[in-house]
Amino acid sequence: MSKDAVLRGLRECGVLPVVRAPSADEAVALGEAIVAGGLPVLEITLTVPDALAAIERLAAKLGDSVLIGAGSVLDAAGVRASVEAGARFIVTPAFDAEALQACRDLSVACIVGALTPTEILLASRAGADWVKVFPCDAVGGARYLRSLKGPLPNIPLVPTGGVTLDTLGDYFNAGAVAVGVGSDLADLAALRSGDAARISGKARAYARARAAARRPG
Repeated sequence: MSKDAVLRGLRECGVLPVVRAPSADEAVALGEAIVAGGLPVLEITLTVPDALAAIERLAAKLGDSVLIGAGSVLDAAGVRASVEAGARFIVTPAFDAEALQACRDLSVACIVGALTPTEILLASRAGADWVKVFPCDAVGGARYLRSLKGPLPNIPLVPTGGVTLDTLGDYFNAGAVAVGVGSDLADLAALRSGDAARISGKARAYARARAAARRPG
């Protein structure tokens, strides 16, 4: 799948579930529950123990129907290992020139983390496909994103950090191309209580909220 096709798929979904867990097995189970709820995108963070194995397992099981990416990627080696494991896109928490160059060399979609206007502009000029605004909620949430879009209207921004069902619409109204959603969706407590259906239900709610945010008016 081409990089452009991946970016189109991410834009169409609009919600990037960020999966963090203390084990690869739990990360896989969380991912499967989220996909079952109708969100065909998963970001498995490299902070998960054996994260590459989790990416491989999910990619093998879900195939082309789901876009699986790697998050919390810090360097070029992490980019290469993630792509080899089956990641279709890379998400970094901050700007790293070598990681971004590795993404460009491999023609893989890259969402680069940044926070300030200067950082966002530098990441975009360096070749980031999209820029993850993180931690967005800590500096004003949707109001901050709207302020950024004024002088930087053409840079696709992905607010991440503290996004919930209650705030999702505000972020899209402020100009987000997509949102990153973490623990509010990848609910470890629900998984450990045997209630994977609750996670799938929350995924369906996010899909509905994204669809509602797209409707004109």
